[in-house]
Amino acid sequence: MFDLKTKNIDHYIDLARGREEADLLLRNVRLVNVLSGEIHPVDVAIADGLFLGFGEYSAKEVIDCEGRYLAPGLIEGHIHIESSQILPSEFARLVAARGTAAVVADPHEIANVMGVAGVEFMLAASAGLPVSFFFMVPSCVPATTMETAGAVIDAAAVADLLKKHPDRLLGLAEVMNFPGVINLDAETMAKIVVARGKKIDGHAPQLSGLDLNSYIMAGPDSDHEATTPAEALEKLRLGMHLMLREGSREHNLDDLLPVVNRYNSANCSLVSDDRHVIDLLHKGHLDYSIRKAIAGGLSPLVAIQMASINPARHFGLKRRGAVAPGYRADCILLDDLESFAINRVFLAGRLFDEKNFAAPQLPLPGNTVSVAKLSKASFAIPVAGEKLKVIGIVPGQLVTEKIIVTPKIDDGLAVPDPDRDQAKLAVIERHHGSGRIGLGFVQGLGLKKGALAGTVAHDSHNLIVTGMSDVDMLLAARVVKEMSGGLAVVADGRILGRLPLPVAGLMSAEKAETTAAALKFLQDQAALLGAVNDPFMTLSFLALPVIPSLKLSDRGLIDVDKFSLTDLWLN
Repeated sequence: MFDLKTKNIDHYIDLARGREEADLLLRNVRLVNVLSGEIHPVDVAIADGLFLGFGEYSAKEVIDCEGRYLAPGLIEGHIHIESSQILPSEFARLVAARGTAAVVADPHEIANVMGVAGVEFMLAASAGLPVSFFFMVPSCVPATTMETAGAVIDAAAVADLLKKHPDRLLGLAEVMNFPGVINLDAETMAKIVVARGKKIDGHAPQLSGLDLNSYIMAGPDSDHEATTPAEALEKLRLGMHLMLREGSREHNLDDLLPVVNRYNSANCSLVSDDRHVIDLLHKGHLDYSIRKAIAGGLSPLVAIQMASINPARHFGLKRRGAVAPGYRADCILLDDLESFAINRVFLAGRLFDEKNFAAPQLPLPGNTVSVAKLSKASFAIPVAGEKLKVIGIVPGQLVTEKIIVTPKIDDGLAVPDPDRDQAKLAVIERHHGSGRIGLGFVQGLGLKKGALAGTVAHDSHNLIVTGMSDVDMLLAARVVKEMSGGLAVVADGRILGRLPLPVAGLMSAEKAETTAAALKFLQDQAALLGAVNDPFMTLSFLALPVIPSLKLSDRGLIDVDKFSLTDLWLN
């Protein structure tokens, strides 16, 4: 934190020694000390946005904290801000109120739409905010060759970005192409090579044994995709930093908590991955994960360590994540430790104030949605066999099942079957107007009628549509196209609701509360059609071709276990 070019070290020594007056003294706190692993009473002095130390200090402002707990500001180790569907400034405003002081984000979503320009936009849109934003350079743009993205970020672009923004780009984001690593794919390995010496995030769902050994040997040293204790333990044993994920769609925290103990907790962090605006507003951010971890039996001190000093150390964020001399003065005053009830938040020594979170003045990206002309016939699936493969949703997980069914047939076409909870699914290429459409079926969305559509569809964010009627699917797709991206619900030829997401088809330019209200209305409308809770988040991951077992892209059905396209019909 010290910058000796602008501040003399003597000044800080005098401040810490008490020879100069501090800016702020937090008197009578019980410090949650994530460095010593204890809770102890102290007075904490702050000046120039830094903690000076503990003891008797004179200060311009003194706050009697009346024995409340003081914890360090929280640090998010892995999240896609775009999945919140709000701009970084709005995201920062929401999470800062919940105690988050720093974020390590992967702009993978917008990069798959806009490429390097998307990464640069996220850097600019998050600059100068009270919450510190760091990013990892997306490693998979496109994520695979089995889908169509809007751009390409190759090894040369990765190297250029890391060189251009060394203070804010910490390394290479989740290397999702684990088959490319273990099979020595030239481009994948080239990206890893140019990131040597920086952090390299992993993404290796269900990878095990010698394949996992070779993946780790290549450089990735963290993982947030473990879903079982056995998988998590194997990755810990092999030296990976275990990220326990609790997102809006992915709920892995409860399952993985039994793996964490007093000896390995320093190698574990709490992360969100994807958290939409409604949850950020009403449930919280990392504070929600901490409360859930404590309720699951984890020590409050360890839970706070896993959301502060642990990610700080993993990512090399020096003098962050703890309350100690020279550390950035990010801290949370808590009324109660067990419930993590927040009283006040300080960022760089300043009390949280919503007025400090105005969005930087910069132009928003233009329209990124280019969809070829569609018709009802675009969604037709002619019968080509007796059995077909259906994507089976696993509640609360990103993984899906492979289900083999005898389809419902009408006039030579395979059609949705509400009695068996089988909806039609389409992924329409939306970056280049190619007209390419992948078609299939999904089981488990709960939809009884109508259609849902959106341009939030991991990882390439093509236009994804599901429904019980080709006519409604066509209308939903057209509504989204006309909004330049967003989400829509339709039924019986009527538009029931829409949410424009004009920023890369991923984010709203409105206030978080406005976006959340619109999203909640859409969810309510979808529920009236029988859809499961949070259907748009569920829908967005049905196009994710790096998570087993069956997914759909604009190029067709994907068998993720074999990492290849597969025929919809069982031959």
